[in-house]
Amino acid sequence: MDAMGTTTLLTFEEFERLPDEPGKAELLDGELICLPPAKMKHMMIVYRLSDLLKPMVEAGLGQVCIEMGYKLGQRVWLQPDLSISHLHQPSNDYFEGAPALAVEVISESNTAEKMNRKVKTYLANGGLEVWVIYPKTQSVIVFREGHIEEFQDALRSSLFPGREIDLKQLFA
Repeated sequence: MDAMGTTTLLTFEEFERLPDEPGKAELLDGELICLPPAKMKHMMIVYRLSDLLKPMVEAGLGQVCIEMGYKLGQRVWLQPDLSISHLHQPSNDYFEGAPALAVEVISESNTAEKMNRKVKTYLANGGLEVWVIYPKTQSVIVFREGHIEEFQDALRSSLFPGREIDLKQLFA
């Protein structure tokens, strides 16, 4: 932000040249979003979910990734907490387009407005589902194009027909 309170918008090339700093940085519609390093509880949820998802990923989906970068245009680069790429997703230095599944774990640094923008951006750029995990309420909201569903006991997804994730295991 400059002295007038306006945000300077960045291109992906400008974003990529920024110095490395602690925490995580993303680019959303040209706006630099800096997040503090994730806390242990946050990352434990990510690791447990990764362990639960790996045996469920079958033909038709790509790989389970933790904090992988996705370039979604000239002014958008997002790094979901966990993702599953599309099977043959184009990549160069980063995956191109949204992952098949993007998972965001809510922490104190997340705002509802930015999370809403991220969900819409993932879905508009090829994402099939976005899971937003709320550790405080031990719930997950699943977003698909035109559909939103909240889960509190067992999470079911159209990406994994006939399977479910016991949320007690996730939040253990």
